[in-house]
This record gives sequence, structure tokens and C-alpha cells, in this order.
Amino acid sequence: MCGIVAYLGHRRAHEVILKGLKRLEYRGYDSAGIALLNGGLNIYKKKGKVSDLEQSLQGMSLDCNIGIGHTRWATHGEPNDVNAHPHYSGSKRLAIIHNGIIENYTALREDLVNKGHTFLSETDTEVLIHFIEDVQQRNNCSLVEAVRLALHSVIGAYAIVVLSLDEPNQLVAARKGSPLVIGVGKNEYFLASDATPIVEYTNEVVYLNDREIAVVNNDGLTIKTVEDIPTTPYIHTLELALEAIEKGGYDHFMLKEIFEQPRSIRDCMRGRLDAKSGRLVLGGIRDYVDAMANAERIIIVACGTSWHAGLVAEYLFEEFCRIPVEVEYASEFRYRNPIIRQGDVVIAVSQSGETADTLAAIELAKERGAIIIGVCNVVGSSIARASHAGSYTHAGPEIGVASTKAFTAQLTVLNMICLLIAQKRGTISQELFQKLLTDLEQVPARVEDILKLNDQIKVIAEEFKDVPNFLYLGRGYNFPVALEGALKLKEISYIHAEGYPAAEMKHGPIALIDENMPVVFIATRDSSYEKIVSNIQEVKARKGRVISIVTEGDDWIPNMSEFTIEIPMVHEALMPMLSVIPLQLLSYHIAVMRGCNVDQPRNLAKSVTVE
Repeated sequence: MCGIVAYLGHRRAHEVILKGLKRLEYRGYDSAGIALLNGGLNIYKKKGKVSDLEQSLQGMSLDCNIGIGHTRWATHGEPNDVNAHPHYSGSKRLAIIHNGIIENYTALREDLVNKGHTFLSETDTEVLIHFIEDVQQRNNCSLVEAVRLALHSVIGAYAIVVLSLDEPNQLVAARKGSPLVIGVGKNEYFLASDATPIVEYTNEVVYLNDREIAVVNNDGLTIKTVEDIPTTPYIHTLELALEAIEKGGYDHFMLKEIFEQPRSIRDCMRGRLDAKSGRLVLGGIRDYVDAMANAERIIIVACGTSWHAGLVAEYLFEEFCRIPVEVEYASEFRYRNPIIRQGDVVIAVSQSGETADTLAAIELAKERGAIIIGVCNVVGSSIARASHAGSYTHAGPEIGVASTKAFTAQLTVLNMICLLIAQKRGTISQELFQKLLTDLEQVPARVEDILKLNDQIKVIAEEFKDVPNFLYLGRGYNFPVALEGALKLKEISYIHAEGYPAAEMKHGPIALIDENMPVVFIATRDSSYEKIVSNIQEVKARKGRVISIVTEGDDWIPNMSEFTIEIPMVHEALMPMLSVIPLQLLSYHIAVMRGCNVDQPRNLAKSVTVE
């Protein structure tokens, strides 16, 4: 959930690290720090933003060509200067940065205290570096061997980088359950939580696997397992462009990413879908289409916005493929001792491909014989590598913490997977198959039309920016959109919002309706249109303030609504890809008007890589 950057080479290390930490700010954090070998092993860290750390370093002599840096999202210990990373060992001859959670740190700490160790922080990370030093002293071994031996006794998730005063020309890194990527330059190396701090310097990277230890020094890069088995690094070529992680003239990354959706949806379909010829190909799942078509059950595991995409997919697969679908919160699935049968298909949906709960869920499902299909955005991510097969969304980097273009890209992939399976099973007519292909291909242009309503939506935001509560209601395919709209408003504006199936309003939430309650209806023309009209009338009768998302040309619902946003018509199965766009813009503008940090909302992280 936090950010790692480390460097060894010929550049000024602190400049590379600080710039890299800024690139990782989107992941969420509450403090930042660096450790440098600049005339000694020196740690500089501070609660707050990277800019606060940078300001505190003004005038200091920081020149060196090796160092480590970190942005922390608090797990053990409150956010403050002391708990910030990096952390020293007891002798202050080692320093560490760490993402993840060491589950047995209490037992390790008690043992170390009994040996005379003193701890300055409340963190599990400081315990880990003390433990590594203790192992090194007891075994009189090198740093890399001490790390390897120590990790045998560590329970939990970690991505670590260790710096030593006694071995000053090397970095030692390891990972288990938390991502770590190594950039390979010309006589220089970059280590980071993801590729965004690296792309400026090199497009060649190595993704460290679970239970692997990497050493970078003047002799190059070597990797071995915790079991001391050497492995051969596989160098991937990044396709990420530097301009993709810049704001490009927008005020916020979130707004940029909302407006990128016509392109990101097109990129997701490019080379895969051609409606004119009736062609639909997903090379990443080609070898598993038969197994998916013959499955008796599909389980979708995801978290947050990806879970909402999974709910839409449940409607899709059950309607067109006629396969029972269960959509599970990954965090609950892994602890519930779920019933998984040989041949069940588990679709794991994750923007980052590193979501810890989703990773754990698919490992559990794999052990029980399920076929794992990954749907994620980040090439080379842990979920992509842990899956039997899958499809990338190709949405490009999503820097804003509140997911926008990832959602519509996930829906694009899930729609295409659904159509392939339905065609294979013979549960969809050729006429309907062609209709859905055509409508799907037209979605990017329809999204462009909706984005032109930005100024109109800004007016609605101004009207409601100070309300304490919102309700979002939808039916059928638009019920998950109601959930997603409420989530967007909650996470970036801090307004309490709830999404419900519109018919469920009568089973409790209708008690909340009064003249101060804004209710957003996703009320497009579909098979439940007349029913949702009745729900709107019920809200109006209780003086609720109605904001409606309707299909262009609707002349009925606008007469019952205080505000109306018209969107183009597509098949109702694809409508969530359109109806969500106004809700993204509404939440964005309300948050900006309330003075909220849109790209880095409080307490949130982009990639939840710890439980």
C-alpha cells in the first residue's frame, strides 16, 4: 500500500529517489523518508508529504550514488516521524524499507528485547531489521545470507530493500506477497513498488517473484530463492510511456483518467473486436475458452470498484451464458472455507494485479482445482502471473486513487469474455451477438458524447456540494452502478453515500427521504424502466430531491426530476459503461468544490497490498 524506491548507479541517488517517491504518491501514504550512504549511513524521514521531506533536506550535503526511499501507509504505529521508514538496526549499520505486514513481529520483538535490543518505533519493520542484524551477528555471515536466513522465520507479507554500511556498494531486496520490480539500466539499478518511478530511466525490468532475494551491486544483478536456489532473471520490456503518468494539463489525475476513457476502452478492444466482420478474439484465454464454456459455476473475486465490475459481470454471464455466477469479496472468500469444485472457474478482477486479498483468494482456489482467469491492468503483476490465463485491460496507468477508467476497461474485458463463452455454448443468437459487438464498439464514441456534459454536471455539483448524505438507486445492470457512484462520492468527497437496488428502498432506506435528501436514480430505458419510474414517484411524494440519469429522448422522467442528465442509448447490458460516467464527474466536481484532495483521499491507498 506504500511506495518503495531504491537506487544504485552513477546518478545522485537522493534526486532519483525523491522523484520516484513523488511518482508513487498515488499509492497513498502518510510519511516519507530516505536512507543514504553519504559519509555514513544516514536516515532522513518526516511525517507528511514527500514535499515536506524534500523541504527538510534543503541545504544538506546528500551526494552519493546509493540509497533507499519509502512512503509509508500506517499499519503498526501512528503516522509520525519516528514510525516513518527507513528504520535502523540496533547498531545503525543497517537500514531497511518495507511494504507489507510481519504477522509474527510480536514474538520476534519479545525475543529480541530479551537479548537486549531497544526499539524506537512501534513498527514491525524495525523489528525485522533488528532481527536481520541479530541473525547476521549470530552466524557471522554476509548481509544477503542474513536476509535469507531471517526470512525463514518471518511470517507475513513483505517487499524489502536493505542497505548496509559494511557492504556499501550493494542493495539486497526480497519479496513475498508484496510487489517489487527491478529496473536494469546501463551500470545502474532501480528498485520500486511498481514501474512508474523507473520508466524515466529504463524500459527493462525484472519482476521479483515470491520468496526470491535479489542482490544488485557493481557486479550486476543476481537472484536466488529463500531456499538458496539461484534463478535466472527474466527481463521484461516496459510499454509504459512517461507522458502516461503525467497530468497532461488536467488539474487532477482523476479528471484526466475520466476523460481518457474513450481511448482506454478503444485500447482494450483494439485487435480483439471487429464488429463489421463479427470477429472477437481474446488471445490470453484462447486455451481456456472450452473449459470456461463447460464450467458449472463461475466465481468472481474482487475488491472495491473491481467488485462492482464483477457484479455487472454476474448479470452478463447469467443472462447470456446461462452459467451460475457468484461474486465474492476476496477478503471474505479466503476466510470462509468456500466450496470450490474441480473445474470451477474463478475470475480475479484487480486494477493493480497486486491486491493482497484477491491474490490470497486465487491461491486458495488454485489449490482446490479451480481454473483461474485474471482480469487486471498491470502487465507482469502478481495476479497476472498467478493465473492460468487472462486478459489485460490495457487501460494504461491509473494514478488517481479513485478508480475510473479501470472500471470501464474491466467491464469491456468482462463483456468480451462473456460474449466468447456465450457463442461457444450456443446460448446467444447470432443476431444478438452481432448487436452487442456493434454496440460495444460504439461505446467509446458514446462516452465522448457524455463527457461533453461536464459543465452541466458541474452545475449539479455546485447545488449539492454541502449536503451530508446521498442515495444512489438503480435496477438490474444499473444496480452495481449505483453502488459504484456511491463509492466514488464517499471516497473522494467524504460525503456519506449509499447505493441500493431501487426496489429495496421500500425496505428501509425510504425512511431517510425528506426535502434535504438528494437521490440519484440511474433510470435509463431498459426492461425495468416502468418499475424505476414508480420508485422515483415514491421519492418525489416524500419531497426527496431527484437527480436522474436517463436515456436521450426520455420525456417522462425529466418531468419528475430536479436535475436530469441524458446519455446515449446502447443495449442495456452495456449501459453501465455509460451510466457510470456522469457519476464519476459528479463525485469529482463535488470533491473539488469541497476542497478535498481528489487524487490522494485521506486514509486510502491505490493498491491494497496488505490485509
